Parts: sequence; structure tokens; C-alpha cells
Amino acid sequence: MADALQRMDPPIILASASSARQAVMAAAGLIFTAQAAAVDEAAIKESTKAEGLPAGDAAMLLAEAKARRIAGRKPEALVIGADQILVCEGRWFDKPPDLAAARTQLLALRGRPHELVTAVACWRNGQRIWQHLARPRLTMREFSEPFLDAYLAAEGETVLGSVGAYRLEGLGVQLFSAIEGEHSAILGLPMVPLLGFLRGHGVLLG
Repeated sequence: MADALQRMDPPIILASASSARQAVMAAAGLIFTAQAAAVDEAAIKESTKAEGLPAGDAAMLLAEAKARRIAGRKPEALVIGADQILVCEGRWFDKPPDLAAARTQLLALRGRPHELVTAVACWRNGQRIWQHLARPRLTMREFSEPFLDAYLAAEGETVLGSVGAYRLEGLGVQLFSAIEGEHSAILGLPMVPLLGFLRGHGVLLG
């Protein structure tokens, strides 16, 4: 039983509405609740860009903002915040607003490597107690435009939930020629280091 591996005190809260992040945590046997954190992501990204800070700093600031928001209401809980920014040749990509934008974005990424700069931060009792930054690297193959159109028709609006306009756990894996990095980090939450922290913090059995 999963509850035999995990202490119920402190309770774990994932500060995210992401179904992918919830799925990887559940698959790892963690018992948690999920609460979306309302933060102004665009404002945080714009301010970090204006200051000339790298994408890793922006992703960490976003992860911390989400965790801190929920931790302010649940100080006794261990709150996990995460965020991810796709970087290709210095350009930051956001989730596409519609399928036309997704198509344009995938054409921009075609044949090029990109990084998924993925940050996770844990807060409890009003302070950050752990953070980690992962940088999976993926290279898109030189796919044809007929393939791209067929891919978007098959996946539909599910691609709009990802900064890369792809689901690696689905048909999106067909877009790539090379993938480097932890699978769960690509999905938005680096589980191996997170589980290590939870064991070290006494939440999981060692």
C-alpha cells in the first residue's frame, strides 16, 4: 500500500492543476492533493526578461510563487510548486493559445534541439525548504508538413496544454529524433530528485 511508504504528516499539496504532473506523482505512489495557484505568470516572465535573467531563474521564480501562494494558506503542509519554460536558440516559448499557433511553434522547433527548463520548489512553514532545476534536452526531427497536419488533427487541443505543443506520453514522441533527460522532468516534474528530497525529509521511507 502506498500509505505504508509515506507519512501522512505533513500532508503534501501539489500547487498545480497540471494533469501530467498529477499523473507522475500518482504513478510514483505519492498521496497528495492538488490546488491550482493563481499567479501572474506573464508578469513574472516579463520582469525576469527585462532584468536579463536566464530562463532557469524565471522557471524557479514561477515555481516558488506557486508554492508560496498555496503555502500561505496551508503552512503546515509540504507544498510543491513547479514550472517549465521551453528554450530554443535563446527564444522562450509559452503554451500556444490555439492550433494555428501550435503549428507555427512546431515548425519553429522542427529540426532543432530545445531545452525544457523545469523547476520545482518545496515550501513549508513559510519558507522554501528545497529546490531543483532540471534541463531535459530534446531534438525534433525534420518532419514533413503533411505529418504535422496529421499529428495536430489526431491530437487536437490536447497540445495546447504543453509549452512544446506535444505530449511525449502520446503521439508527440513521434516528433523527435533524440531525447535526453528524465521522462517525468520532460512531463513537468523531476521525480527522481523530488523523491530523494522527500526521503531525506522523512516524508517517505528510506
